[in-house]
Amino acid sequence: MQPLHWRKSSYSGDSSNCVEIAAAHKAIHIRDSKNPTDPHLTFPPAAWADFISQLVKSAR
Repeated sequence: MQPLHWRKSSYSGDSSNCVEIAAAHKAIHIRDSKNPTDPHLTFPPAAWADFISQLVKSAR
């Protein structure tokens, strides 16, 4: 398994109150930036895409 490349939104600035994501071939991983060594959530790409789609719809 390759190491995950974590990133956070550029909108976060210097704040540590955000989530970070790492995209892998078969999963999207999400963690709390304040606790990077704690367990993280993992979602199939299709579920993540549905989640993002609903966020975009609700923001309109």
